[in-house]
Amino acid sequence: MTALRQRMIVAMQMHGFSPRTHESDLAAVRDLAKFTHRAPDCLAPEDLRAYFEHLVRERALAPASVRLFYNGIRFFYLEVLDWPAVNLEVTLPKRPQRIPELLTREEVAAILRACRDARQRMMLTLCYGCGLRLSEVLAVRVADIDGERQLLRVEQGKGAKDRFVPLSPTLLTQLRTYWRAYRPNAWLFAGRRGTALSPTTLQKAFTQAKQRAGVHKVGGIHGLRHAYATHQLAAGLPVQRLQRLLGHQSIHTTLRYVHWLPSAREGEGALDIIAQLEVTHD
Repeated sequence: MTALRQRMIVAMQMHGFSPRTHESDLAAVRDLAKFTHRAPDCLAPEDLRAYFEHLVRERALAPASVRLFYNGIRFFYLEVLDWPAVNLEVTLPKRPQRIPELLTREEVAAILRACRDARQRMMLTLCYGCGLRLSEVLAVRVADIDGERQLLRVEQGKGAKDRFVPLSPTLLTQLRTYWRAYRPNAWLFAGRRGTALSPTTLQKAFTQAKQRAGVHKVGGIHGLRHAYATHQLAAGLPVQRLQRLLGHQSIHTTLRYVHWLPSAREGEGALDIIAQLEVTHD
């Protein structure tokens, strides 16, 4: 490991970045060095501009990918090499503003029914029932479930923030049934060696269940989190409350769901959306 790489890892740790951010930022700097054939601390601003022009014009990367590279490289020069400023004068491609193909309650219910593995079905149900990110589902421990207060503690979610999410009575009953069947110890959904499962396992389970259910909308498992948000808003959950439940740092991130769901109405409380799935099935 080079000294620069080690310094960057330490800087990211000090900022509390997630493992995925570690990987993407290190990959960006590594790709820059590969393109220029020189050490990153020997480059000038014009080298960086040439690199980003290469990403946009020759490699034709998606806007989100270019921004990911940009953020990682900018962090490296500001926080590791202590440049006073990073003004690359790079015109980043605009992000296309697309509305995702949102899952309906009927489609969510069909996907969950089509998941043949009971444990994976419980994971997908929890993902939808609490609006969790994939990484958050995998990180749930048995001790995070507060049955008395009907809360799920999401520990160190995105942005290194803890939060509590309500567990509806229906979801809590299903979790208790799951616990009696599998008797998990530390991790709620442990792998064969008692460690947390790989993200690929659940992503594949969702994709296969969606295919068997005949749901052809584009999108991966994150669509269950989108569905949670839009279904709660449609039921009248205030957007500020939804922001806290989703763990969004900015209200603007949550407001996109309002734009996607013009029929959303203001109200109180959180809907027992798992129970609504059962009503839909009946």
